[in-house]
Amino acid sequence: MKKLISALLISTLTLTVFAGCAKDSKKIVVGASPTPHSEILAVAKEVLKEKGYELEIKEFTDYVQPNLTLENKELDANYFQHQPYLDDFNAKNKTNIVSAAAVHYEPLGFYPGKVKKLEELADGATIAVPNDTTNEARALLLLETIGLIKVNPDAGLNATINDITENPKNIKIQELEAAQIARSLADVDFAVINGNYAIQAGLNAATDALVKEEKESLAATTFANILAIRKGDENREELKALIDALKSEEVKKFIEEKYQGAVVPIF
Repeated sequence: MKKLISALLISTLTLTVFAGCAKDSKKIVVGASPTPHSEILAVAKEVLKEKGYELEIKEFTDYVQPNLTLENKELDANYFQHQPYLDDFNAKNKTNIVSAAAVHYEPLGFYPGKVKKLEELADGATIAVPNDTTNEARALLLLETIGLIKVNPDAGLNATINDITENPKNIKIQELEAAQIARSLADVDFAVINGNYAIQAGLNAATDALVKEEKESLAATTFANILAIRKGDENREELKALIDALKSEEVKKFIEEKYQGAVVPIF
């Protein structure tokens, strides 16, 4: 009798474990920046729900923890960054994270601070830019497009203020953490702000920026925001379902209607 009871208990526990695994395989945990990534994922969540998947969204307000948390297997994927940033992060942190899909890009914008018009920019003006490697280079290239500076072409996406070769207006480049720039607009003459942080601050690159990266620019492909996963997870069915959901018509319509050009789908 005891053997029978033990056998039944083992069978029950085994079934419970398998049931738990089956349930877990239907749950996807994704890290994301609050805006617009988390909002976009909320739409994908409903698409996934119809396919029997549960999506849990964990929000992060910085650019470091989402990758570290993914690498530590606390997340199945993250959605907040572009490929050049990921490449730089992998190289510096010895992580093994790859892109699973490119979803959208957010035009980097040149926003007025204390000075409201570009033609009023005075000699010695202060312009804030992101201080992380790839976004700083991107910001400097945008300033070059405007005609304010010239950057050593050999520096490419690794350009820093040390690669500025011409600065006729003696502009002071203030390097700040990307998340802090929008809050510092009142303290600088102009600022180059990442799309997601601009949106969080109530700004829209399509309407509030004096100049922005255009859809036809290099930014549309090079700086597309990606769904990132651990290397080796490319064939997981639930992640394939997540990619399909993020590239669905429902998500595309949401992005176009919600952000009005501040976020641009590339699928």
